[in-house]
Amino acid sequence: MSEEHPARAVSKRSIAAVRAKRKDDWVALFAPDAIIEDPVGSSPIDPSGNGHRGTAAIAAFWDNQIAANTIHFEIRESYAAGSECANVGTISIGMPNGMKARCDGVFVYRVNDAGKLVSLRAYWEFDQMIATMTAA
Repeated sequence: MSEEHPARAVSKRSIAAVRAKRKDDWVALFAPDAIIEDPVGSSPIDPSGNGHRGTAAIAAFWDNQIAANTIHFEIRESYAAGSECANVGTISIGMPNGMKARCDGVFVYRVNDAGKLVSLRAYWEFDQMIATMTAA
């Protein structure tokens, strides 16, 4: 098997687009009815816990959660099966106010037959991320 798993390949393109601050490239990875749950469940980022569904909501997620921050991914393990890939790792976040935080988690990417993301589900704990916050 010489080809990379489609969901793993998309996860790598997603990470690269975030790192390079390429919003249009990142949003283009998603199917029109895709959903982001980051983190899964209710949190200050998503009080309803219903996720961010559709292109407009995904673009708004970028604007509200990604655009102003510097984000670095350290993926330690990656498991691909079926139409999904689960990446295990740490995300380091640098915020415009000089604060920094880290977030350990499992990040699950699911693609459709066309190779578009239909869901991105991030399993991490908001309170644990807040506990890592430090001044730069």
